[in-house]
Amino acid sequence: MSAATVRAVLLDIEGTVYSGDGLVPGAAEALAWLRERDIPVRFVTNIDSRSPATIVVQLVGFGLDVSEDEVFTPIAAARAAFDADRQARVYPLVNVAVHGLLDRLVTSPPYTHVLVGDCRDVLSYEALDEAFRAVREGAELVALQRSRYFKRADGDHIDAGAIVAALEHSTGTQARVLGKPSTEFFALAAASAGADVGQCLVLGDDALSDVAGGRAAGARSVQVRTGKFADQNAEGVVDSTGEFVDSIAQLPGLIGGVHG
Repeated sequence: MSAATVRAVLLDIEGTVYSGDGLVPGAAEALAWLRERDIPVRFVTNIDSRSPATIVVQLVGFGLDVSEDEVFTPIAAARAAFDADRQARVYPLVNVAVHGLLDRLVTSPPYTHVLVGDCRDVLSYEALDEAFRAVREGAELVALQRSRYFKRADGDHIDAGAIVAALEHSTGTQARVLGKPSTEFFALAAASAGADVGQCLVLGDDALSDVAGGRAAGARSVQVRTGKFADQNAEGVVDSTGEFVDSIAQLPGLIGGVHG
């Protein structure tokens, strides 16, 4: 896939563009290389605890030139899904910071949907029971994302996937996933960049949500050896037949360019 055939690049953020409190070396240069060639970029992330605007502030703080319309999160997919259903009554098991970004959220039954995401500031046994009962009574279980854990400078943290799995197990249902690795998520992100997903390159550190998800959607998908790679490699999760680069610094070479 050359620079002439790549219509957009879908970049994971955490563990790919930045790690801990700083950019992965070469990230700024790789992004500049894409800008110089007018290759659209979408920062595709499962960050669901804050708005795209705050993510932009963080990336700009790292010295990157990023606009809000380039950040694609599960919240955008949720907004599209629920805005289309005027009858939706959604019980939110998500952080309060997200509430203002979505319509159709209610805190009293009846519920048509239960939305689960990063919920560390609202999680309680009572909240879980409310979600559990709603799904048992017919509400659709919807997950912003189902990642197992995420990395921070202070260590690893459990992610929303554990809560989704608990509700799936207790209710005997399967959640509809809006974020990565949903093929719909990648297709929507590609479309927002004016491209078909088959014309995109996906680059990320997670073998499941980034690489397997992107590949299932039809995109060329490459795993970086930063972020979660070492953990997943030790766990045997990484697909050894896949395509890898050491870091985002090698992105230009992936699409036929010479960095420099």
